[in-house]
Amino acid sequence: MMIQQVQCSSCWSIIPIDIPKGQIMSAAAGGASSSKPLNVQSRSRRLRCEAVVGGLHTGRDPNVKKADWLRQKAPQGDKYEEVKESLSRLNLKTVCEEAQCPNIGECWNGGGDGISTATIMLLGDTCTRGCRFCAVKTSRTPPPPDPMEPLNTANAIVSWGVDYIVLTSVDRDDLPDGGSQHFALTVQALKTLKPDIMVECLTSDFRGDLTAVDTLLYSGLDVFAHNIETVKRLQRIVRDPRAGYEQSLSVLKHAKESKKGMITKTSIMLGLGESDDELKQAMADLRAIDVDILTLGQYLQPTPLHLTVKEYVAPEKFVFWKEYGESIGFRYVASGPLVRSSYRAGELFVKTMVRERVKVPTGIF
Repeated sequence: MMIQQVQCSSCWSIIPIDIPKGQIMSAAAGGASSSKPLNVQSRSRRLRCEAVVGGLHTGRDPNVKKADWLRQKAPQGDKYEEVKESLSRLNLKTVCEEAQCPNIGECWNGGGDGISTATIMLLGDTCTRGCRFCAVKTSRTPPPPDPMEPLNTANAIVSWGVDYIVLTSVDRDDLPDGGSQHFALTVQALKTLKPDIMVECLTSDFRGDLTAVDTLLYSGLDVFAHNIETVKRLQRIVRDPRAGYEQSLSVLKHAKESKKGMITKTSIMLGLGESDDELKQAMADLRAIDVDILTLGQYLQPTPLHLTVKEYVAPEKFVFWKEYGESIGFRYVASGPLVRSSYRAGELFVKTMVRERVKVPTGIF
């Protein structure tokens, strides 16, 4: 066996795969596999990510069975259908659908408070990166952003009656600013239509461009979120090579230092093969740059062509990590098998943090 680097013809990222020397597995017509010689001197050979089914890190692991606590009912209900219709009518995308979130039924139907919400995915539904955990489709040249999306997004969100919303996006490395101005316009439209709404933006790393980060920081948002996704050792296996652990930490650190009082947030997936010590180190690195909020959830494999689940972490272990995280200084840790970056159950706590940040001190008139 040897490690060969190949380039994906869809997302154009360099993928390290473990293959028999001199051979590759490629997708043939009808979904069958065939083998053919590989010129190991060439790193420009292009394969689609989904064709790399014989690699070290993909495929189902027959020894790891999906846990019962992860099973969810299919989403349905009147409110669910209303949200789905409004999103379709305004040509809006959500990470709920594109990333196959298991909590879509709870959020779209209103959860415990009866108020429906969804996490809007800006800048289209096609990402320029090819992270190996993600179900979102990829392309080197996605369609240009919809200029009406900021206003349409604001109108839809205001009509739902929510007082807290999460905006996220695909990576747009094809845009000079990575899409930060588009993000900022959306936040500004929301604040114009509903000044008291709280806005969290779950962003890309903007290729480490801190000027682009500032564009968004000073748009009026309340919470800046960016996910490091996994521990340091697994970054190149899990994420696109254009992302990186240090780059993500740099973006989060800048968000905290550039805008006084900015609340910062990140997320880590568990079950990818990380050790307890590695996770503790990642949490220590995040606390060193004063990240306020951490979410921890179980990685779920979208298809057999994505990263293999190494472990279904027990709910009791998630409880342990919540307690550990808060003991080392995180102001809030949402930790559970079905917790996701835009976890609805944590919004009440975050809203309280935002209100405390803007509260006028007693005795000042």
